[in-house]
Amino acid sequence: MTYPSRPSSDIIPTRIDIARRKDQVSSSHRITHFYFTMTRTELVEKLTLQFPELQMKDVDMSVRTILDGISSVLSDGGRAEIRGFGSFALNYKPPRKGRNPKTGATVMVSAKYVPHFKAGLELRERVDYK
Repeated sequence: MTYPSRPSSDIIPTRIDIARRKDQVSSSHRITHFYFTMTRTELVEKLTLQFPELQMKDVDMSVRTILDGISSVLSDGGRAEIRGFGSFALNYKPPRKGRNPKTGATVMVSAKYVPHFKAGLELRERVDYK
């Protein structure tokens, strides 16, 4: 099986994680989907190499500040938007009946808010490399 080539990008992941799920692996254990993953530390290292005039601790503090700001807005019930990249918001999940997988007993799962990311137009166009 051949995989599609990734387009050249300013930020290329330094580590590839291959995700395997039961429904994605056939009887011959062939991987049908793959994902690139970049951690926060790898992002900091990449930015430090891209901007040698900045020290790693300053880049790390900047990345942490941005992520903490987004987290803070979401925890206050707000919405964060980065033009061209995307927006972060909260989705409401109503209460529902769930099932304990070990015992099979029905349990009530309470209502909750979950973070949701919607990619912006520029990001969607950049990712769509077909």
